[in-house]
Amino acid sequence: MDPSQPTLTEADTAALLGVFAVFGIIALVFAVIGVIVMWKTFAKAGQPGWAAIVPIYNLYVLTKIGGRPGWWTVLLCIPGVNFVVLAILSIDIAKSFGKDAVFGIVGLWLFSIVGYAILGFGNAQYRGPAALAGAQQYNAAY
Repeated sequence: MDPSQPTLTEADTAALLGVFAVFGIIALVFAVIGVIVMWKTFAKAGQPGWAAIVPIYNLYVLTKIGGRPGWWTVLLCIPGVNFVVLAILSIDIAKSFGKDAVFGIVGLWLFSIVGYAILGFGNAQYRGPAALAGAQQYNAAY
């Protein structure tokens, strides 16, 4: 053993494990809250609430709520691209619930747990997929 290398004592190891345990519990609490608010939002939009706990499928359901095509789920799985796509999708979801684009970016994209809690537990009503409604208005005009 090289005496110049620092070593962890049992107390150091116990403290480190304690810190990891606290952060793990906090992460678990946030995950459970996130599932609850997404479940409620999905149910309010007429989608199955259980979809909130199924990875990838929950992204597909979000694209349907916002009115985007299902293949956007693939875009949400591409690092870097997903930031832009999720921002656009957040705006569409906000509009689908009668909220504005600022709520979509700030509430649903930046502070998602709070934003989806407002949609799921607040008085917002699902009005249908906003992106589809916008596309139909565009097609009707031309």
